[in-house]
Amino acid sequence: MKIRVRLLIGTFAALLAACALASAQIEPAPRPRDARHSQPNATATPSPSPVAKMIAPKSRYRGDESAREDRLTGGHVERAEFVAGEPDIKITVDVPAFRLTLWQNGREVKSYRVGVGMKKYPIAIGERKIEQIIYNPDWIPPDSEWVSERAGVSVGETIRASDPRNPLGKLKMPLGDGYLVHEAHSASDLGNLVSHGCVRMLRADLYDLAEKIIAARQLPVSAKRIASAKRTKNTVVVALDTPLVIDIDYDTQVVEEGALHLYADVYGRGTNTAESLRAELAENGVDASALDDATLKKLLSLPTRQRQYVVSLDSIRQGRALEEGHFVPIIPSAPAKRAVKRAATKPTAHPA
Repeated sequence: MKIRVRLLIGTFAALLAACALASAQIEPAPRPRDARHSQPNATATPSPSPVAKMIAPKSRYRGDESAREDRLTGGHVERAEFVAGEPDIKITVDVPAFRLTLWQNGREVKSYRVGVGMKKYPIAIGERKIEQIIYNPDWIPPDSEWVSERAGVSVGETIRASDPRNPLGKLKMPLGDGYLVHEAHSASDLGNLVSHGCVRMLRADLYDLAEKIIAARQLPVSAKRIASAKRTKNTVVVALDTPLVIDIDYDTQVVEEGALHLYADVYGRGTNTAESLRAELAENGVDASALDDATLKKLLSLPTRQRQYVVSLDSIRQGRALEEGHFVPIIPSAPAKRAVKRAATKPTAHPA
């Protein structure tokens, strides 16, 4: 009997030890967090320190890929009309393309042209979340070098929407850590590195985006209250029931619908190399071994901040990437206004 009890006790102890070992193996080690992302959300504009040049790794940037890549869309970006009451929405920002896109049910609803953070104060690349839409927002100047250079502004003070020193405009969407989507100062902000880490949009576009988010999520704010916020300086805060994902990407080599789109490396991250372009083409079924480095470097020199270079994959396969590509402006020109026809009048006689 004693022997049997000892055997049972020994077996039970062995089982406990095995469970403890399995638990230790399953429990993941704590991941180090970036100090920037460990801070609580702020409402002030960000004050990132000037960044050193970041060199791209040998492999393609996986976390920075454009949502428009053929590998992600199956070769076609589906587009659809916006539908109110359909809450499955997401926002992407393609930094080198200066484009913000609203997606609903995996389809592109609308794209807007934007301005982004200066090279010295770049917008943070990666996934963030929108939890509020704020009409007529306050501005709290951060403790930053650029703020100290502004006359009549003190760090940490609350500057109301009615104060002309407030640079945020009529609406902001906080992204956490002080980053924002907010109103542009003028149309010249679009397609440029103009802010201190924020995304800037024209007022009409910003209103349109906010109202689509409100309608998709059916948030409890009336059209009358929104109209009043637009007309006055009264602050209106609209809380999202579920945070809205905004994915900020940095992809300078995008294969979209069978064509290679090359964008300028506006932040100097070292993404536009011959090696990375070969990898991008190979991942899209193009054997670039026939293209020498000189040709690839020439291709990569073509895009600028104002224009992208686009060439079909078929042209690349045929060795005509330089001859058959074309430039596309980052910010499309506004359509020319039609001249108003005037009624014909008899010529007026003038003295000789």
